[in-house]
Amino acid sequence: MDALIHHLEDKQELSRREVEVAAGLLLDPAAPDEKKARLLEALSRKGETPSEIAGFVEAFLSHAVEPHLGLLELDGPTLDVCGTGGDQLDLFNVSTTSMFIAAAAGAVVVKHGNRGITSKSGGADVLEALGVRIDPPVDDFRRCIERAGLGFMFAPIYHPAFKAVAPVRKLLAARGVKTIFNLIGPLLNPARPQCQLVGVFSRELCPAFAEILQRLGRDSAWVVHGTTGDGRSVDEVSLMGSTRIFKAGLYQDMDDEEVRPRDFGLHHAEVEALQGGDATVNAAILEAILSGRETGPKRDMVLMNSGTALACAGLADDIGNGIEISREMISSGAAMEKLRLLRKFSA
Repeated sequence: MDALIHHLEDKQELSRREVEVAAGLLLDPAAPDEKKARLLEALSRKGETPSEIAGFVEAFLSHAVEPHLGLLELDGPTLDVCGTGGDQLDLFNVSTTSMFIAAAAGAVVVKHGNRGITSKSGGADVLEALGVRIDPPVDDFRRCIERAGLGFMFAPIYHPAFKAVAPVRKLLAARGVKTIFNLIGPLLNPARPQCQLVGVFSRELCPAFAEILQRLGRDSAWVVHGTTGDGRSVDEVSLMGSTRIFKAGLYQDMDDEEVRPRDFGLHHAEVEALQGGDATVNAAILEAILSGRETGPKRDMVLMNSGTALACAGLADDIGNGIEISREMISSGAAMEKLRLLRKFSA
């Protein structure tokens, strides 16, 4: 490990083989925590390249639990919608709400997530508050996907090897050091979905994440970074300002565009109108949106994100068309039905 640390401290990029060795050492319970910390800190100071991040993700996924979705005959494209977190705006669970609308419109949603770390309520927290079992065995998850058309993979269940690096991550977080683990959460979906909509906390991460997801074999990957009216970052498609969308995939050229709410006939909202609370509060917001009771800015924020997810998955011609489909999924009750099915088949 010392050679790898010195390599990084000299600002040299790790080769593919060196990344594999580094990842193995990080996940080795017998390796000293102080050296793991030095390696992660040196990598952070150097700055992780897309090639290195993709290499670490591939190496970590080789240690993950395999859900074996290839055993199923699925009716639509597999899709994940998630963000890196870290925007510190305390919004309600936008992407988790969007997943039900995308599933209603024909996507097979394989949502991968965790409890809140940088927010009051992560995807796992709000789903649990809704009565969804977040930690079913892998066979039950696969059965849920087959019968409900969507399912949730609780990250600690699918990445047990990460226990070996948890104390180091906690130590570095206490020192204010952001490591590669602050970046890669959305990239670690063990189901390897065909399509993925990812929100990132920094505008500069958009092309890097698009390249990484392309390296990981996504058919379609859209990476978004939104803003607020006063210039703060949003790791979602934003109703509060403009959003950069960087598109990539196996069958499409890279594309970079900027969108605003008014492009889709939606009204600008302030941050306060989109904030949530703890898991119980956010669960109530999610149900109000899916049931059609909430028709204000919170619903519109979800429409922008679910519409973008449908366009990413090829289930809508463009974002505008995706927003219209999303409206229909709410008004018809189809999105709410997906929540009912997830509750039933994840139990």
